[in-house]
Amino acid sequence: MAISARPRQALAIAGAIGLALSATACGTGSSSNSGNNNADSAECAPYEKYQGHDGKTVTIYSSIRDLEADRLAESWKQFEDCTGITINHEGSGEFEAQLPVRVDGGNAPDLAFIPQPGLLARFAERDQLKPASADTKAMAEENYPADWLKYSTVNGTFYGAPLGSNVKSFVWYSPKMFQEKGWTVPTTWDEMIKLSDTIADSGTKPWCAGIESGEATGWPATDWIEDVMLRTQTPEVYDQWTTHQIPFNDPRVAEALDRAGTILKNDKYVNGGFGGVRSIATTAFQEAGVPITQGKCALHRQASFYANQWPENTKVAEDGDVFAFYFPAIDPAKGKPVLGGGEFVTAFNDRPEVQAVQTYLASGEHANSRAKIGDWVSANNKVDLANVANPIDKLSVEILQDDSSVFRFDGSDLMPAAVGAGTFWKGMVEWINGRDTATVLQGIESSWK
Repeated sequence: MAISARPRQALAIAGAIGLALSATACGTGSSSNSGNNNADSAECAPYEKYQGHDGKTVTIYSSIRDLEADRLAESWKQFEDCTGITINHEGSGEFEAQLPVRVDGGNAPDLAFIPQPGLLARFAERDQLKPASADTKAMAEENYPADWLKYSTVNGTFYGAPLGSNVKSFVWYSPKMFQEKGWTVPTTWDEMIKLSDTIADSGTKPWCAGIESGEATGWPATDWIEDVMLRTQTPEVYDQWTTHQIPFNDPRVAEALDRAGTILKNDKYVNGGFGGVRSIATTAFQEAGVPITQGKCALHRQASFYANQWPENTKVAEDGDVFAFYFPAIDPAKGKPVLGGGEFVTAFNDRPEVQAVQTYLASGEHANSRAKIGDWVSANNKVDLANVANPIDKLSVEILQDDSSVFRFDGSDLMPAAVGAGTFWKGMVEWINGRDTATVLQGIESSWK
C-alpha cells in the first residue's frame, strides 16, 4: 500500500528554515513567479534546455500535502525562476477518489503524481493520459532502472518517470539492545530465524507487529506476504501473481503465506508488548514497533517511512535508539529482492511547458534538489548519497542503487482495488485471527473478477 509519511515537528522546523533560506536566495515564491530574470546566470545553466516557456503555468495534482508539499515547492523553485514556468501544485487527501472524477469530468490537471500503477493503467487504457515525450522517456531511461519504468508502461507506451520512492524490505531493531545482548544483524533468512529463536529463549518475544489502520486494516500484513513471496519465488512468478496469471490460491502463494505464518502466527515469536497472535489485528500499525524502544520486543518488519512513527526524540541511526536492516533473502545468491512503492509523474496534457516540467522531474537535477531538502528517497540513480542526510533514507537509496537489487512494486497496489485494497486486506485480518491459509486464499481468489 502507498503510504505518505508525516515528518515530526523538528522536521517541520527544519523545512521552514529551508524554505526561508530558499526564498532569501532565489527571490520569488513558487506561486508568484515573476519571470526568468536570471535565465542567463550560471545557476540557470542546468535549466537551459527547459527554457522558452516564460509566463506559462503548469498544474499538478497529487496526494502530497502539508510540509511535504512545501518541500516539493522548494525543490523546483530554481527551475521556475530560470524557466519562467509557474508550477501550481495541489495536494489532496482525496486524491485517489477525486482524480478520476476530475479527469472524467474534463477537468484534468496537467500533471498528476500517481502512486498506484493500476490507476495509471486505468487512465492509459481509456486514452486519457498523454504518452511521455521523447525527452522525458530518454531522461527516465538514463536515470531509472527498467524494473521501475515497466510500472508506468502500458501496452508498450511509456507514460512517465517515478518521483519519490519508499523501500518496504526493512526490519527495525535497537542497535543498543543488540550490542548489549551480543546479537548480530542477520544477513540471511535462516540467520534471522535463528536469532528469533535465541531472543525467544531469552524470555523476550522477538517480534512485534500491528495491522490495524482504520478502514485500511490489514495492509501491513499484505506487505509481509509480498515481501516473502519475493523471497520464496522468482520475480516472474511474483509478476504473474499480481496480474492474476496464476490464481491467488496457487500453492506458491500458500507457501509464502505459510512461511510468513512461521513468524506472525507463532506464539513463541509474537506479539511482544501487546499480547498473543490475535493482538496483531487490533494493534495500530503506527504503534506496532514502539515496544522495541521499551525492550519488549526486538524486531519489527516495516517500511522506510516508519522512521517517522517512533516516539519523539528517538534517534534513528546505526548507532541510535532504533535503526533498520534489510529484510534478508532466503537465498542471497539469487539476488536482493526489494519491495517498495512510489509515485509516477503522468501527463493529461502535452503542451510544451507541461512536457518540460515532466522531463525536469525525471532529471538528476530535481532528484538532488529534493534530496538536499531532506526526508526523501528516490530510485533516481543520479541521486548523490552526500545529499541524503537522513540515515534510513541513505540506506534506502543505497539499496535502490544496488545493482544486485531486484525491485518489485507493492503487490496490492498493482491488483484491482477490490482485491488489493479489499479482500486481500480483509483476508489477512481473518488469517491472523485464526482462519486457515486455504480458506483465506480461496476467498480472495473468488473475489478477483
